[in-house]
Amino acid sequence: MQTLRASKCGLSTAQLPSSILDVIDALTKAGYEAYIVGGGVRDLILGLNPKDFDAVTNATPAQVKEVFGRRCRIIGRRFELAHVYAGRELIEVATFRAPPKKAVTSASGMILRDNNWGTIEQDFARRDFSINAMYYQPRKGIVLDFCHAIDDIKNKTLRLLGDPTLRFEEDPVRMLRTLRFAAKLNFSIAPEILEIFTPEMTQLLRDISPHRLYDESQKLFTMGHLNRVLPMLIDFDIWRQLFADISPDISTFIERAAINTDQRIQIGKTINPAFFYAVLLWKPFLERCNFYLSKGVVPAEARAQAGLDVLKRQATRTIIPRFAETFIREVWEMQTRLLNPKPQQIQALSTHARFRAGFDFLLLREKSGDDTTQGMGVWWDAYQQMTTDEKERAISQYNRQRAKSRRKTATEDVVETKLVAVEIEPLVNEPEPRSRRERKSRAKPERPVQSASSNRSEIGYDHPILKRKRVKRDLSQVVFGPTQ
Repeated sequence: MQTLRASKCGLSTAQLPSSILDVIDALTKAGYEAYIVGGGVRDLILGLNPKDFDAVTNATPAQVKEVFGRRCRIIGRRFELAHVYAGRELIEVATFRAPPKKAVTSASGMILRDNNWGTIEQDFARRDFSINAMYYQPRKGIVLDFCHAIDDIKNKTLRLLGDPTLRFEEDPVRMLRTLRFAAKLNFSIAPEILEIFTPEMTQLLRDISPHRLYDESQKLFTMGHLNRVLPMLIDFDIWRQLFADISPDISTFIERAAINTDQRIQIGKTINPAFFYAVLLWKPFLERCNFYLSKGVVPAEARAQAGLDVLKRQATRTIIPRFAETFIREVWEMQTRLLNPKPQQIQALSTHARFRAGFDFLLLREKSGDDTTQGMGVWWDAYQQMTTDEKERAISQYNRQRAKSRRKTATEDVVETKLVAVEIEPLVNEPEPRSRRERKSRAKPERPVQSASSNRSEIGYDHPILKRKRVKRDLSQVVFGPTQ
């Protein structure tokens, strides 16, 4: 172990939020050891902005609860932790872990119980990556480095502590963490990890709960380097373990969505991870829709059933929460409504709760070369920038264009019908009349010319047809209703 000065590592208390300092101070005041550990220390050394900070202490979760009272909540069964609330922020406080006295593992070697308390030296050995095993005491201004992690950070190398095979068997999710850290930090993976990172090893992920895999997939989507990690998921055969019916290739649509997600995170905009699931599952959704349409199912019902089928199939790998499933299906349904909206519904559609997500999805499809959008992505983009008067003119113009397209379609159908009909050759080839009067006279059928006298001779006033009287029927004898 080496003790480093925090200032030489580029660390100072000015970089830390008051929430983590309050937790460290409260535990120290109560007589316990307390350090900042994990990704927060690593990111500060690398000059990055940490998303959160984790604390570690020799106090048990129950003792942490005594220190913070109602501000603390103990969670976890397999890995017991204390969550301490400091204002609006949440600090995760873990207790030093020791090797289990009696290993409680699954058939594949995954640890099922890990609540054995120990010392800081034992806790270091239980960490997964060397770069996450640096203990920072801000008030003392020191950093405890047990495995020369500072050298791995300088060399940008991702190295597991201990035997990589054993560490992956203990927790297969470490394979996902390996790719996530390599993509996020732009680190190279150590050769000893690459040797055992095989498709057979990734099969261990099938033993992980689909709920936990969904949480890990969310971390992949929201880390800000999604476009970099997607090819790595395919190369290391992780893709098949996370996604059920999604072919392991990155289409232009998926790539654009990944770049767009990363850009939004970099400029500080919020994202909904379920949006990228909607992108990934879009192709299987369309294929399932076509299946139901070929069976004669009504389009609306086909879309609804296809959405249920695709999400149910994906749940065998990652269980998407109900609210996220609803969001995904609404984004898919908005594609139909935005593609061919009724003019009188355009204004209401632009204020819909899912309009923005549906529009972003439609525009990404259009920019990816999807011709089925018919340019409506650009139209909606321009519509949002217009004033009220310009919007009214745009809707009127859209209405005229829509009616024109319908007439054109109807005309084309008539032309196709005429082309299909069998042509009959005329018996006599008569020359085409030149003048309009001749054409009009030829079009009218010739009527026999009869004189008034001849008409009178044929039908006189005493003709039987003129003598016929209307007979009043007895309606009481008429049977109303269906006849057989």
